[in-house]
Amino acid sequence: MKTNSSNSLLTVSTGPLKISELPPNSVGTDDNYIHLSLVIPTYKERDNIKNVVSILSQLLDESIAGNYELIVVDDDSPDRTWEIAQSLTTEYPQLRVMRRQQERGLSSAVIRGWQAATGSVLGVIDGDLQHPPEVLIQLLHNIEQGADLAVASRHVEGGGVSSWSVVRRFLSRGAQLLGLVILPGVLGRVSDPMSGYFMVRRSAIAGATLNPVGYKILLEVIGRGKVDQVAEVGYVFCERKEGESKVTWKQYIDYIHHLVRLRLSTGKVGRLSRKVNFPVGRFVRFGFVGFSGVFVDLTVFHLLRTVIHLGLTRSTILSAGVAIVNNFLWNDVWTFSDISQGQRALHQRFKRFLKFSAVCLAGVILQALIINFLYNVLEINQYLAKLIAIAVATIWNFWVNLKLSWRVTDVK
Repeated sequence: MKTNSSNSLLTVSTGPLKISELPPNSVGTDDNYIHLSLVIPTYKERDNIKNVVSILSQLLDESIAGNYELIVVDDDSPDRTWEIAQSLTTEYPQLRVMRRQQERGLSSAVIRGWQAATGSVLGVIDGDLQHPPEVLIQLLHNIEQGADLAVASRHVEGGGVSSWSVVRRFLSRGAQLLGLVILPGVLGRVSDPMSGYFMVRRSAIAGATLNPVGYKILLEVIGRGKVDQVAEVGYVFCERKEGESKVTWKQYIDYIHHLVRLRLSTGKVGRLSRKVNFPVGRFVRFGFVGFSGVFVDLTVFHLLRTVIHLGLTRSTILSAGVAIVNNFLWNDVWTFSDISQGQRALHQRFKRFLKFSAVCLAGVILQALIINFLYNVLEINQYLAKLIAIAVATIWNFWVNLKLSWRVTDVK
């Protein structure tokens, strides 16, 4: 049995969210062999964590004693959940603890935990006992029977929810149907794509760069992994007994965002992007944001002119400024979210905004120069010249912002 000789915290990996292959000498029947690495992501779960670790340890000791590890990944909870978990490592030698202080988010927490894991099977379970622990054994059995992915589902025989409201049931089913429309090739493979309770063979996702949004990592595993055989086990989702629920509207928005991102990266757009070595999906999102900025600009301009009765120049400047702010915010939370999520400090965001504004101003000047050259020198139709100038300026804005405003830097 592999034991935890020290109660020191695990080091948090940095860089891409990518799972490595197991070293060749780690697979076998020696004392260092670990079959299952189960990650428990937590945030403000001090009232639950001791009970969770105790129940999971007892269950797995009866099934695969000595061949598993529990990895608690805590996002620096203000109630110091990580500290409570760390104090349990002497009693539970298979327990390991990671405290993340620079990153946030359940999905990335799971991946960071998997990066520190040594098991050939990787799993995840909530830290609030809403996922019935006894289902773990059924999931593990399916993996041992040949499945690459075993998912606990609320929507197959034996599954359900305990006391959800009609609204929450509607949102859950609606999210599933929406996913089938946007990404049928991925969501059509499981009945509960929003499940956060599953196991996957390490070999199925090793080497793939995962890029999750929000709480739903299963979409990434199916969409980017090499998952052939999928098994599902029914379970009843229980209401939490301790602590506060973390279900918010933002989770559903993140879910839709995630679907669109996966669609762009794994479909024809993604293949084109890889072929030409250009981030086509990101550029499409940047274009959508720019298009929304046109409407914001025109709407604000109209209100300033007709309601407040400002002059033409001031209305033009103010409406353009509001449009720039609109575009920056949407690009920050959508187009470049994978970068901005790692740089959340206010001064970092303000610095990105200043750079974005400067690049956009340069884009306006570039557009003016191009349209004048095309119209006055080459005598091209003014509207066609305007379209060409917009296209060139858009590519300029995107590429320079990608390399300057949202360039990848280490989080200090």
